[in-house]
Amino acid sequence: MDRRSVLMGFGALALAACDNPFVAPSTPAASPGALDLSALEAANGGRIGLAAHDLASGLRLASRGEERFVYCSTFKMYLAAATFLRVQAGEEDLARPIPITRADMVSHAPVTEPAIGQSLTVEQLCKGTVEVSDNPAANLLLKANGGLETMQDFYRRLGDTSTRVDRFEPEMNRLDGDKDTIIPLQSIANIKRLFIDDDTPLMVPHRDKLLGWMFASPTGEGRIKAGLPAGWRTAHKTGTGGYGPTNDIGVLYPPTGEPVVLAIYYHATRESSAEQNDAVVAEATRLALAALGRT
Repeated sequence: MDRRSVLMGFGALALAACDNPFVAPSTPAASPGALDLSALEAANGGRIGLAAHDLASGLRLASRGEERFVYCSTFKMYLAAATFLRVQAGEEDLARPIPITRADMVSHAPVTEPAIGQSLTVEQLCKGTVEVSDNPAANLLLKANGGLETMQDFYRRLGDTSTRVDRFEPEMNRLDGDKDTIIPLQSIANIKRLFIDDDTPLMVPHRDKLLGWMFASPTGEGRIKAGLPAGWRTAHKTGTGGYGPTNDIGVLYPPTGEPVVLAIYYHATRESSAEQNDAVVAEATRLALAALGRT
């Protein structure tokens, strides 16, 4: 796929799957190896969904890889990617200002609340959404992009036929059946498609800008980052629900060689602390990398 195809944008992406140059298989053909996290679950409670893809060996591992988990704010990385595709199609401008009003405010607004009565650019909203998980910024971008259905279409155009998009922030974090859920194996397929594959729909400057925000994010210091071997770093996006969900997804880069794509969705118990939940994600990261021989 050449860059002219990318610039065709969302209009071209709306083609049926059989005619769509952006559509990839919804899940890779080879079955993943099983990663046994039952002891970690038994010791801490809850349910751990993990999927990992080692780009060096091609190996994939999963635990509850085809079960559904509420994704919380991890979706904001995908939201920024969807916004970049609209920019590439000429349907959006990163420099366009968007007014910020008090009516836009919901919980967790470190970037947008200080800007009430002013404007932030689309790029500033994307950055705030990815780096510090600003909820009003995410809602404003969702609306600017065309709403929930357009975000749902973004996943479908990646070849993802399972991820659900049903509600805005912060309601989307609440458990309600399959609403606003994702499958770990599908998540790593999506991440690989956006950041690793040669036929990514993201143009290089946009891909690199998004990765830069993910590297710079200060969130989740006790999650994937805490489980990495010395010298590794991660471009990642966290997501958290106040009643237990503790998630972290991204690309893990060793000092040399190919990266590992990793997605962890931990639905913890209400009784466990945030620190305990973070530690479970960190330990799951260690176990996954050990199973892949990447320690």
